[in-house]
Amino acid sequence: MREAANPAPRLDINERIAACVRALRAERGLSLDALAARCDVSKSMISLVERGESSPTAVVLEKIASGLGVPLARLFEDPRADASPISRASERSTWRDPDSGYLRKNISPPNYPSPIQIVEVVLPAGARVAYDTGPREPPVHQQIWVQQGRIDFTIGKVSYRLEADDCLAVELNAPTAFRNPTRRSARYIVVIATDRIARR
Repeated sequence: MREAANPAPRLDINERIAACVRALRAERGLSLDALAARCDVSKSMISLVERGESSPTAVVLEKIASGLGVPLARLFEDPRADASPISRASERSTWRDPDSGYLRKNISPPNYPSPIQIVEVVLPAGARVAYDTGPREPPVHQQIWVQQGRIDFTIGKVSYRLEADDCLAVELNAPTAFRNPTRRSARYIVVIATDRIARR
């Protein structure tokens, strides 16, 4: 009986981001200069991210994702992973934003050709994360379901206060911000829908 080949070693979360950005940029035939112009992130910063030599913030990663035409959640997938329809708890990694301290974890199966992605986020007490990216192309829709605590969510000039078990649906067509105004961490689920299958 032939032994199965050893699977490739798992990448840590920063290596995963680096590999994913490199792969997506190559798929789109973009030079570093072209991607920098698209996303308003310097060529040198993108190069550092692709080499795994930087700890980029969520704001920087959101800009890069927008320039690549994908939701932020896509950058946390291992591009080498098989496209299985199941995501195992033991295979998930948590990423920490070095600026706000917020924690995010992709729940959906990596690389599976679905237009839906699920992400779990923990926003520390008093923390705020703001994304200045405008309308996405292709359009991205998002639902935010608060599991515990409270968050204030702003899109454009409209703000919403979300309590535990509230769920908000929005299209990401304006800058957004998440803020935890309380003294306890807030945890929420983000469900993202986009025309992902057509773009693979």
